[in-house]
Amino acid sequence: MKHDKISIRYNMFFYLTAFVAVLLILLWLFQIVFLDDFYKQIKIHSIKSMAETIENNVDAENFQEFLTSLSQEEDACIKILDDSGKTKYSVESRPDCIIHKVPPSELFRLYNRAEQNGGTYLEMFPMDKGKERRDPAAYPFANNFAPPGNIPGNIIFVKIVDIGDGSHAIVMLNSTITPVNATVNTLRIQLIWVTGITLLMALLMGLFISRKVSDPIIKINSSAKELAKGNYDTIFHGRGYLEIAELNSTLNYAAKELSKVEGLRKELIANISHDLRTPLTMITGYGEVMRDLPGENTPENVQIIIDEAKRLTTLVNDILDISQLESGTLKLNLDTFNITESIRNILQRYNKLTEQDGYRLEFKSDKDIWVNADTVKMSQVIYNLINNAITYTGPDRTVTIIQSSSSDSVKVEITDTGEGISEEMLPLIWDRYYKIDKAHKRAAIGTGLGLSIVKTILDMHGARYGVGSKPGKGSTFWFELNFEQKLN
Repeated sequence: MKHDKISIRYNMFFYLTAFVAVLLILLWLFQIVFLDDFYKQIKIHSIKSMAETIENNVDAENFQEFLTSLSQEEDACIKILDDSGKTKYSVESRPDCIIHKVPPSELFRLYNRAEQNGGTYLEMFPMDKGKERRDPAAYPFANNFAPPGNIPGNIIFVKIVDIGDGSHAIVMLNSTITPVNATVNTLRIQLIWVTGITLLMALLMGLFISRKVSDPIIKINSSAKELAKGNYDTIFHGRGYLEIAELNSTLNYAAKELSKVEGLRKELIANISHDLRTPLTMITGYGEVMRDLPGENTPENVQIIIDEAKRLTTLVNDILDISQLESGTLKLNLDTFNITESIRNILQRYNKLTEQDGYRLEFKSDKDIWVNADTVKMSQVIYNLINNAITYTGPDRTVTIIQSSSSDSVKVEITDTGEGISEEMLPLIWDRYYKIDKAHKRAAIGTGLGLSIVKTILDMHGARYGVGSKPGKGSTFWFELNFEQKLN
């Protein structure tokens, strides 16, 4: 879009200046162009409101005094006639009052117009301009009556009012519209100065605000470009106001975390390279020995090649699994199965390990539990958690698996007796790039990606899971699933 090519500084400057310009245009319209119209409308509303006030107080005591006070307050003449046209009340507050100078025939005409118009009638005479004198014939009064020469415009308002005894009173009001030419000229000169000063201030303020707002954003944008290039040591220095400070802190935190992830990613590549190189070296080495040396083609050497090939296959499968799970390409195949029996079957895979290396795997369960889950993936979860416990257990080489059940769920806990994990490291252990053992301690069975696979599979099942650990006291990994049914 075209606006995307304009910097925030010039956008803000333009919008602020445009806003001030619109305000000035409105000020000119209301104070100069439409001032006369507004003034007339205010006078018309005032004289109509005055007529309503008289109607509401027509039966009041000291009515004449009330009319005198009202006339002086509103600067308007008042004349009230009865049905026969006889004057009942009259207040002449202005020497140029029209309703006190017109002949009776003209009063009758005004009354007749009010009667035809539903009880009210308004008549206006425009203001004389300059020093011209209006032609008396231009006024609608009989006998060539006209107001005196250069006088303000006039408003006559007539209202027929009902009196309590069934008769009517004719309320006639006369007010003037004072010319506002001099006022307009004064305002115009003032507005010229106000407009110039305001525009100048708007320009200066626009430049200041746009620079104040845009400078920290420009700095942050520049630092973000450096971060995008892979410079994770970039520090964001944007300041100025709350939102920018919060964005600055967030981006500094993001840069710090990206730096950690990049380091962990490099470490993972190094670890995986190590894991790939070792079995490949073993396979190549034993193959060459069996080829070149007589008598080395023994079942033991063949078994070593087979074991290393299986280890290599497991590593590759784990890498594929974590990639497919996190990309969402693998779907769950839900089924009801006996999770207790699944744990027993997995433990049988470790018989050789327990016999040869002295590991002791203890499994405790209260009853057989059936759950609705993906059989293969949940077996992978249990396998990886047990493998992780074997890798990090203590000198006693003991791993304990406990299955317990509640009213609607089953909980599986895998506990080792190793060195444990510090509290600040616990949130990081599920990350696929994170490895607690920086010396790259090899798992007896597995690849080191197990916990990340566990987390992803359990998230797909909506399961609850966690880890409890204290340095020197081992670790307990657990997960909890809703079960399908229980059998004694």
